[in-house]
Amino acid sequence: MSELSGLKPDRVIKAFQRAGWKAERQKGSHVHMTKEGNRNILSIPMHKGRPVKQGLLRDLIAKAGLAVEEFLKLYK
Repeated sequence: MSELSGLKPDRVIKAFQRAGWKAERQKGSHVHMTKEGNRNILSIPMHKGRPVKQGLLRDLIAKAGLAVEEFLKLYK
């Protein structure tokens, strides 16, 4: 089982905030995050009772310019 499986959306958002990302707005069930100096927008789904899927999480981590190991340290 991957270390990225079963991660909760609210804690994922907090981890990105620790990396300098800001939650700008929420549209429906997705939180949009931005960071000064980075052109990407991270859109994190906040579906009740469901973790963020691994493939999406890997993509978000890459867009944020982080390594998986760095993200996991911020998550914990």
